[in-house]
Amino acid sequence: MKSYNIQNYIRYKKDLEEAIKRIDKQPEYYAYDRDTLITLFMPLVENIARKFATSQQASGVMSINDLIQEGNLNLIKAVDRIDWQRMQESEDQEKTMKSFLSKRIKGGIRRAIDINRGQMRLPEHVTNSIRKNFGKDKKMVAMFFNSIFLSIDAGSRDEDDMLYQIEDKSEPYNQEFLNLYLMSLLKQHLTIKEYDVLRLSYGLDCDKHSAKQIAAKLSIEGSGAYVRVSQLKKQAVQKLIDNVDHSQVLDYL
Repeated sequence: MKSYNIQNYIRYKKDLEEAIKRIDKQPEYYAYDRDTLITLFMPLVENIARKFATSQQASGVMSINDLIQEGNLNLIKAVDRIDWQRMQESEDQEKTMKSFLSKRIKGGIRRAIDINRGQMRLPEHVTNSIRKNFGKDKKMVAMFFNSIFLSIDAGSRDEDDMLYQIEDKSEPYNQEFLNLYLMSLLKQHLTIKEYDVLRLSYGLDCDKHSAKQIAAKLSIEGSGAYVRVSQLKKQAVQKLIDNVDHSQVLDYL
């Protein structure tokens, strides 16, 4: 695990608190200059990073300082992509702004965790012990699939939020080395329709498709077509967790 420097973390918090105190409050977010707006939302980054730091997802992979640094980098990218015209049309600007920034901060941190985890390997004696002493470990399988699929979803846009219509030019998590293996697992355990829903949804061998596009492509019709696609997606992931043996994903954790 990367070193956790509590002194640096405490110093960062104090410096940030002082910087926030010096900001002259404005009635609208657009009244702030770029650097001030970034500083104003750095406490949001720190709050999100602390939650990741205590989660199983980041444990042993990134320290709180690393998480904050990654979060701040993605905060800067997000601020540069704000659509101010749409922001001013929002009925609740504060809620909309925090929602927009939070999604991109969380997405960037998840990608960083996954990339760092991909560079790590469990010691061989630990791997052998797990294979020898444990049966099917659903928690381990769930961690594998949730980590992979969440990292892909991190770059997706929320069609219900007008700010998420902004083009996301951030680099997606590169999982090309896993795609063929993932697809082989999908083919083993899923129906053809479930397989196609996950393949298209996460873009395993193509561009990612929206629920609307998937429904049209798979001839899922009716007013509840989008809901049915979401149900199939959730059903497929759960079937993988229930049926894939932990030994099949252990080497990727």
